[in-house]
Amino acid sequence: MIADKMKGMVANSSAIRAMFEEGNRLASLYGAENVYDFSLGNPNVPAPEAVKKAIVELVEGEDPIALHGYTNSNSGYPEVRQAVADSLNERFGTSFGERNIIMTVGAAGGLNVIFKTLLNPGDEVIAFAPYFGEYRSYTNNYDGVLVEISPDTETFQPRLQEFEQKITPKTKAVIVNTPNNPTGVVYSEATIQKMAAIMEAKQEEYGTDIYLISDEPYRELVYDGAEVPYLTKYYDNTIVGYSYSKSLSLPGERIGYLVIPDEVTDSEEVQSAANVATRILGFVNAPTLQQKVVAKCLNEKTDISFYNRNREALYEGLKECGFTCIKPEGAFYLFVKSPIEDEKEFCAAAKKYNILMVPGSSFACPGYVRLAYCVAHETIVNSLPKFKELAKEYF
Repeated sequence: MIADKMKGMVANSSAIRAMFEEGNRLASLYGAENVYDFSLGNPNVPAPEAVKKAIVELVEGEDPIALHGYTNSNSGYPEVRQAVADSLNERFGTSFGERNIIMTVGAAGGLNVIFKTLLNPGDEVIAFAPYFGEYRSYTNNYDGVLVEISPDTETFQPRLQEFEQKITPKTKAVIVNTPNNPTGVVYSEATIQKMAAIMEAKQEEYGTDIYLISDEPYRELVYDGAEVPYLTKYYDNTIVGYSYSKSLSLPGERIGYLVIPDEVTDSEEVQSAANVATRILGFVNAPTLQQKVVAKCLNEKTDISFYNRNREALYEGLKECGFTCIKPEGAFYLFVKSPIEDEKEFCAAAKKYNILMVPGSSFACPGYVRLAYCVAHETIVNSLPKFKELAKEYF
């Protein structure tokens, strides 16, 4: 018998992964070129050439015992952490040092580390719908309670009045994801400033510490000159989780970091606990080769012109078909309004044309579907006639 908690998790297993597996099944039946799989945020842009060069140099030039061994600290190589800190300081005018950086097994590993560090059973974590569905599992892992703020389907900016009302003495953390998965919306500086002011006032009212956790795997993927505020500038109790999965197209390598600034309440204790959490969660340390790879590639960027071309083609193509969606400012997702109330039924109808989408209920926002446009451009071009056929069923 499996654990009771796992029974629920298995029953509600990721719809994104399930749709991805369905895509593989359909591809085996009809050929991959005839399946239009928009389910998984798996980058289709190759990693920069500098990444390959760094891997070769490290493997050929370093002592393999040292390169593939444990790090002295569970937080990662000191020189890598310092390099990350220096890069952030140069880009955002911050003043981080090695002590403020913990290398993690991707952003997901980082979020689990910081939730393990902070949450007591019954503590509340606030998330703004629509949000990445795994936040529910990550919170539940440590017996926390996820509190949802309902979506503003006009702008997909956070509903701050509802947010203020739902903060309680049990609120331990607030998680934000900007650019956002699934909408591609970037939270404005004005939104962040108002959010920070609300949290400061609530900390003072309740005499508690409320941590703002910024989940940032899509920070570098922005379009049309959009700027993503760096949240540590606006609120002292901010912790940043970052991943190189999208910025360097390395999702399977599982490498990222946490930033725990000195301004965080009891920062040394939080940093120390996060280091221990990295070990006891079984990560031990972030992948050592990849730590050194990203340290050599801190100034490298994925060519987002590929994503931008896809964004424009899919957005304009779906609008011509009669579908409604907000144009994304970042990430690589389109969040499209379902033409019928039950978006799962709409996803099922789309499968008749070998189009795979993820229902918005997976992101706590029913009535919408998510399309990941980090696919080959040909997939988008070839899918649009199928979308036109699908649209004829509704418009």
